[in-house]
Amino acid sequence: MIGIDFDNTIICYDEVFNQVAIEKNLISAKLPSGKSYVRDYLRSMGQEEEWIKLQGYVYGTRLSDAHPFEGVKDFFSYCKEESIDFCIVSHKTKHPYKGYPYDLHSAAYQWLEQENINCKIFFELTKEEKVKRIFNLGCTHFIDDLPEFLTLQGFSQTLSKILFDPLRNHEDIHNDVMKVVTSWKDLLGILKQGLL
Repeated sequence: MIGIDFDNTIICYDEVFNQVAIEKNLISAKLPSGKSYVRDYLRSMGQEEEWIKLQGYVYGTRLSDAHPFEGVKDFFSYCKEESIDFCIVSHKTKHPYKGYPYDLHSAAYQWLEQENINCKIFFELTKEEKVKRIFNLGCTHFIDDLPEFLTLQGFSQTLSKILFDPLRNHEDIHNDVMKVVTSWKDLLGILKQGLL
């Protein structure tokens, strides 16, 4: 069973965060496109509260403007063709920490339906519950965009950890701890070679 994170691993928010932050007059259109650029800019301006509210708004109402990472659907199609089990396991609170109480789970389910992504889906309220779910499902591999998550305690000793790093922010990570990939195309190639 291959387990896969949802936010920033399957779904790409880079353009939508800039789009919404511009609509709300929080950033300039000149800011480079990417969720991390928006977050870092708002934090540097002392607007952590606005950043938290912006996240809730995007995750709760604007997922339809986000898109899957290039190649992720090809990966899923190959898994289905080869009868390789996969599932989504994500740490996602039911409502944002601050601001309007959007139903974040419902929004995510709607996006997955919109994108015709069909598999077992588990949204866990804490990181610890996410780790436990991955363990209980017997996942042999787990793909996530957060190295700090992949180094938490509680994983099976035999779990193969794959860090999805499309912006190459973590090139310093040693591959003996986790495999680092920068695209779903590369992941599919590795899977086809039997090296995942």
